[in-house]
Amino acid sequence: MELLKAVILGIVEGITEWLPISSTGHMILVEQFVRLNVSESFMEMFRVVIQLGAILAVVFLYFRKLNPFSPRKTAKEKRDTMSIWYKVVIGVIPAGILGTLFDDWLDEHLYNYQTVAIMLVVYGILFIIIENRNKKRRSRVNSFNELSYGTAFLIGIFQVLSLIPGTSRSGATILGAILLGTSRYIAAEYSFFMAIPIMFGASALKLVKFGLNFTGTEIGILLTGMAVAFFVSILAIKFLIGYIKNNDFKAFGWYRIVLGLLVIGYFTFIC
Repeated sequence: MELLKAVILGIVEGITEWLPISSTGHMILVEQFVRLNVSESFMEMFRVVIQLGAILAVVFLYFRKLNPFSPRKTAKEKRDTMSIWYKVVIGVIPAGILGTLFDDWLDEHLYNYQTVAIMLVVYGILFIIIENRNKKRRSRVNSFNELSYGTAFLIGIFQVLSLIPGTSRSGATILGAILLGTSRYIAAEYSFFMAIPIMFGASALKLVKFGLNFTGTEIGILLTGMAVAFFVSILAIKFLIGYIKNNDFKAFGWYRIVLGLLVIGYFTFIC
């Protein structure tokens, strides 16, 4: 039964990690119905480390694009790949520093349904406003070669906002990137790539804090959740990249608003 619950949570994580709809918001809501029979400290770690499965999906799908040592690449292509990694590193610095410093404080004070619901609604509204504003504007950055280091750093500043539960890491970075003039395609891919070091670092931090004294059941739950998140993430990433070729993000904005109101209603009138 616990492994079945881990499968359900892995599906939720795999879908919501990459779509700009807040994986944390969905996990908080789903956990009201699917409660793992584990300690609170394990659950706190599980919510973060399960994302490793989702991150490995990005590595799998974009391995050639992100591999600067591929023998199939020309010298110029290798330099361009390293340039992408330099911009990723620049982008993750703000969230990496602040996330490490305030990890415990954020968990203690902001990991609650009120914060999540507010952020779901606020960013849902922002997606709709910004997409309406950009309807007739052309993007200035349509490739990674056109993405400057300054713009990469500013997108990283937006990623700091995702430390607040309910914001959505992909939502914050995509929203920031679009505001700064990137195409939806580059905004989405750059968001995927920045997730790699951020989530590896966050997972390592949680594992160190939890320790390595896992029971057999806990190992099974964690590995099952990560494996399911990996396979579902592959489908979710492919869906998003295909979707944004012909659509904007307003549908996700409306979805966030509805979900935020549902979270408020559920915890106010049912719980």
